[in-house]
Amino acid sequence: MRISNLTPEDSEGASALWDQAGLTRPWNPPEADLLRALAGETSTVLGLFDGGTLVGTVMVGHDGHRGWVYYLAVAESHRGTGLGRRLMLAAEDWLRERGVVKLQLMVRSANAGVLDFYDRLGYEDADVQVRAKWLR
Repeated sequence: MRISNLTPEDSEGASALWDQAGLTRPWNPPEADLLRALAGETSTVLGLFDGGTLVGTVMVGHDGHRGWVYYLAVAESHRGTGLGRRLMLAAEDWLRERGVVKLQLMVRSANAGVLDFYDRLGYEDADVQVRAKWLR
């Protein structure tokens, strides 16, 4: 298995993984997120490939101060094998290489299994609230 930066040609496979993992929402086209991340100088999407098959992703970027992770997904057939941990370590390394010292991520409060996953990786509740405003 290998981890490498995705390309626009990987958008269909990445979107399918994100749908399967329940990460997408109808109002937010995932392909646009992927293309935006790949076009940025401070972001990328890392893909985990088993042979030629995309089995995991993590979107990573930074704002010059904090790093962020989105779209961590592992194919159902490969879950529970440590690949999510491997992708998170790759995202952390990507940020460290760019001098970023803090990584943040958002998890929906009701997603207990994912919260447990991040707890096991050493991530803690930062005791902050995320506020949002729709700009439609």
